[in-house]
Amino acid sequence: MSEANTGGTAPGAEAPETKASGPARLDAAGVQAYLDGSPCIAFSGLRVTALDHDKQEITMRCPMRPEFERRAGSRQWHGGPLAFVIDTVGDFAVGMMVGRGLPTMNFRVDYLRPAIDTDLIVVAKVRRLGKTVGIADVDVFNEAGALLAIGRAAYATQ
Repeated sequence: MSEANTGGTAPGAEAPETKASGPARLDAAGVQAYLDGSPCIAFSGLRVTALDHDKQEITMRCPMRPEFERRAGSRQWHGGPLAFVIDTVGDFAVGMMVGRGLPTMNFRVDYLRPAIDTDLIVVAKVRRLGKTVGIADVDVFNEAGALLAIGRAAYATQ
C-alpha cells in the first residue's frame, strides 16, 4: 500500500489547510476510519487495500453478503449494493485528496456482467480535482480480475 501522507483526519473533523500544500489528505487508516464510522458503510464491510496519492487512486475490497443478493441463495450481487459500493469508493478517491468524505452531485453506472459468488475489488481514480467539483472513474472487478461494472461520479469538493 502506497501512502503519500501518513496523517489521517478523524471522521467529522475538518481537514487542516496550509498555503503550501492545500488541504490535508487522508491516508488509508484515515479513509478506513471514515468507512467504519458510517453504520451503512461499516455494514458493507468495505476495506481499503491500496491508496496512492500520486496516482490519485484508491482500491477497496467488499465482501459478498447474503443481504446483497439479487435473489436469496443466488450469490449474485444486486445492482443497488453494487452501485452503493461504486459511489462510496469513488467518493473516497476524491475525498482522500481533500481530507474528508464528500457529497455526491451526480452518478452513473454501467453493469457489464453479473457479479456472482465473488467479493468485489473496486479501483477508483480521480479524473478531476477542482475547487468545487471532483470527478472519479470507478472499475469493479471480480476476484478473478474480470471487469464487472464501471462508474463515474461527481462530488462537491467545496
